[in-house]
Amino acid sequence: MFKYAIIISSDKGAQGLRVDGCIPVIQKCMDESFELIHSVIVMDEVAELQKAALYAVDVLNVDLLIISGGTGFSVRDVTPEAIGPLIDKFTPGISEAIRAYSMTITKKAMLSRAISGIRKQSLIITLPGSPRAVEESLVYILEPLKHGLEIMVGSAKECARKD
Repeated sequence: MFKYAIIISSDKGAQGLRVDGCIPVIQKCMDESFELIHSVIVMDEVAELQKAALYAVDVLNVDLLIISGGTGFSVRDVTPEAIGPLIDKFTPGISEAIRAYSMTITKKAMLSRAISGIRKQSLIITLPGSPRAVEESLVYILEPLKHGLEIMVGSAKECARKD
């Protein structure tokens, strides 16, 4: 079973001015291979996003961190800028696949600045802030995502055994 965490980047959500719709959608999309161990809604601020991401990856040691929101063109959309410096190895194929698939639904998907990558032994994926876009994205990538996580986690276990 893979442990995962969710971070929602939303000023209005963090202030209690909007009910978040993405956390329940993400939970619905994830199958029995995944266990949600932490979720949080933070302001669209680089420092807050980094603090939340570092907690999930470096303290909770999640296998997967899903971050929703802050990937658009708004002045307040800073998720790629916050998460990019934390990534050890980028995984552009994941974000490119999501964008390509999403463009078959709406041309506006080309405006996504979402990124993905690996920090230590955690895969981090950033997604749009729309529940519909989150669901479309996760449904599309879930099977290959599990394969990638199996490789990543398996490799980590192999290395640990050799030490």
